[in-house]
Amino acid sequence: MAEVSDEDLCRKVAEGDGQAFELLVERHQARAFRLACSILKNESDARDVSQDAFIKLYESAGRFDGRSRFSTWFYRVLVNLCIDRGRRDRWWRRVIPLSNPGDDTDAPSIDPASPDTGPEDAAIQGQAAGLLGDALERLSAHQRIAVLLQAQEGLSSREIAEVLKCSESTARVHIHRGLAQLKKMLKDD
Repeated sequence: MAEVSDEDLCRKVAEGDGQAFELLVERHQARAFRLACSILKNESDARDVSQDAFIKLYESAGRFDGRSRFSTWFYRVLVNLCIDRGRRDRWWRRVIPLSNPGDDTDAPSIDPASPDTGPEDAAIQGQAAGLLGDALERLSAHQRIAVLLQAQEGLSSREIAEVLKCSESTARVHIHRGLAQLKKMLKDD
């Protein structure tokens, strides 16, 4: 079943095929988690939202109409769940801090150093990753999501437009402005 397209697997899931669902999860769980982590900046929330996205996939596979690629449809579901989680949790962060200032225990753990780098290179890479993460946080939600979908997932502007439910030209504007702002912020830092 490994050579079956995602679109065909989704149709089989709609018919109740559990093996097709397992294969879709296997194919997309790492990318879904990585994208959710990039949006939410919290591994626990990203894990929950990723699982919720797969549950939603299982429940609504019959609504996939094939007008777009499966991955575009699925990422739209995932991004919407991330946005909903961000909205839902935002007021809690103002009332009850989740961590001490400067304590980044809820942030995704990223080890930017490869085994071939020395301590100085690892420190520079870690600092660059931190600056990039901070700069991404300062972008608008649509710009951040558009840039992440293009850079991390390789989606086209048409696919990003479908995920964000906007026109393709608007998606290109989000990507262009997001990248321009990142460049400016990183040059200023």
